[in-house]
Amino acid sequence: MGAQLRVYKRRIQAVTATKKITKAMEMIAASRIVKAQRKVTASMPYANELTRAVTAVATGSNTNHPLTTEAESPARAAVLLLTSDRGLAGGYSSNAIKAAERLRERLAAEGKEVDTYIVGRKGVAYYGFRERKVSESWTGFTDSPEYSDAKKIAEPLIASIQKDTAEGGVDELHIVFTEFVSMMTQNAVDGRMLPLSLDKVQEESTEKGEILPLFDFEPSAEDVLDALLPRYVESRIYNALLQAAASEHAARRRAMKSATDNAGDLIKSLSRLANAARQAEITQEISEIVGGAGALADASAGSDK
Repeated sequence: MGAQLRVYKRRIQAVTATKKITKAMEMIAASRIVKAQRKVTASMPYANELTRAVTAVATGSNTNHPLTTEAESPARAAVLLLTSDRGLAGGYSSNAIKAAERLRERLAAEGKEVDTYIVGRKGVAYYGFRERKVSESWTGFTDSPEYSDAKKIAEPLIASIQKDTAEGGVDELHIVFTEFVSMMTQNAVDGRMLPLSLDKVQEESTEKGEILPLFDFEPSAEDVLDALLPRYVESRIYNALLQAAASEHAARRRAMKSATDNAGDLIKSLSRLANAARQAEITQEISEIVGGAGALADASAGSDK
């Protein structure tokens, strides 16, 4: 076997092994998307009803609660960025990071300082490589988050918005995550979680034909808000984590399918080159045999004379 043919065969074996790995990862990601979608759907009713309850309490009372009241001159904001722990998911994490950078620039243009909180090793690595300050980070659960993870993330964020900015607190809380639209579409989006925009929630309820309920508050509306709003933040973060997980699996499935298809195309190309090299070797061997036979025939004819 010629040297060139051996090179092609080794490359075909390597690409074939890679194709098996990417195909397996594609199938695993596809199987996890369905489970992640179900979790997203299951989390929506609780989050929606909790938002309506918080809005009803806030609008049905004269309480100026710090978690629902706009600061007169907001000077500091916290941004929670959701990325992935693992790679091989195309532009999933980079798109979320870009969205966070755009939000950061927008907040800076409004004269606000930004505290960054990050979920996922990809985001942590991005900020670490650039030696940028991160207030707090969490890793190890992005592909399968639990409610306890959301609660753990929410605690320092709620504590920061309850503090005065002079003591290191923030006036606003924003979140950046990848919204799951469909198997083929996932969008990196940002949104403000706190202070809760009551007008926006009321407008959305009106568009849906919903009527916000009226409540009597005991012991007081402020105490009710103190109890409800942490749950509201946790539910919003949990829903975002679930959507991000579904988006990550979808992005990884798409990336691995593309890698598998490219590996198949490369194997076909290498196989054609290997066949061409083999045919060239066979042609050369035939030429050598024919040439050798002809030389022997000439030699035999000369000896007979």
